[in-house]
Amino acid sequence: MNLETYFPVLLFILVGCFVGAAAVAAGSVIAPHRPDAAKLSPYECGFEAFEDARMKFDVRYYLIAILFILFDLETAFFFPWAVSLRDLGLYGYLVMLVFVAEFVVGFWYLWKKGALDWE
Repeated sequence: MNLETYFPVLLFILVGCFVGAAAVAAGSVIAPHRPDAAKLSPYECGFEAFEDARMKFDVRYYLIAILFILFDLETAFFFPWAVSLRDLGLYGYLVMLVFVAEFVVGFWYLWKKGALDWE
């Protein structure tokens, strides 16, 4: 192998670096960084954005995020099931009923444990 075979890869890397640098430069020219009070206020995490990275904060943010992802992924199974329900027949319907029952039992358990209460 000679170095001529790697020229397209080098060209791809150089063009990618140029496009990235041009985008950063254009962004700093078009909209210089001047954050206002609304952008610096606590939004989702509940604490100031620019403080010590090692500060303690409430674990409930992680819990809510994990529960959202869990239930969001579970509900994603409903769409392919609904599309192919006629092909699946009664067996597919009963399997989804079991899945929904597990979904409801899990939701009820989290509700009773107080995982969804924010206080």
